[in-house]
Amino acid sequence: MISFNYEDAFQLEDEQKVSNWISDVISAEDCKEGDINYVFCNDEYLHKINVDFLNHDTLTDIISFDYSVGKELHGDIFISIERVEDNAKDFKVSFQDELHRVIVHGVLHYCGYKDKTDDEAKVMRSKEDFYLNLIS
Repeated sequence: MISFNYEDAFQLEDEQKVSNWISDVISAEDCKEGDINYVFCNDEYLHKINVDFLNHDTLTDIISFDYSVGKELHGDIFISIERVEDNAKDFKVSFQDELHRVIVHGVLHYCGYKDKTDDEAKVMRSKEDFYLNLIS
């Protein structure tokens, strides 16, 4: 089950559409949907998680905690709306497109994709682009 939680004034425009899209991505990747919680928050909230749990004293747009068991996906995905807004401006894309990219990025990590090396990042970006075309 996909759930959306808010630690900020932000609210997704169409939760059902986004939830169905995420479910379709999971199915297309031959994975099984478990419990995936998205938490939309601000920089301060996500920075505290980054420091407390990952020992990283930096701002970030997304942190995901993966509790998957094999191909059954479970986890918590925290997204800073402030970072998404800034990244959208920096990358000259709409806020909605950048938000969807970050949303799918988190679930693609659960599907087994990495982005630490240049080659891994290229594959991840390609997957993001592919799935972004399915929600637009």
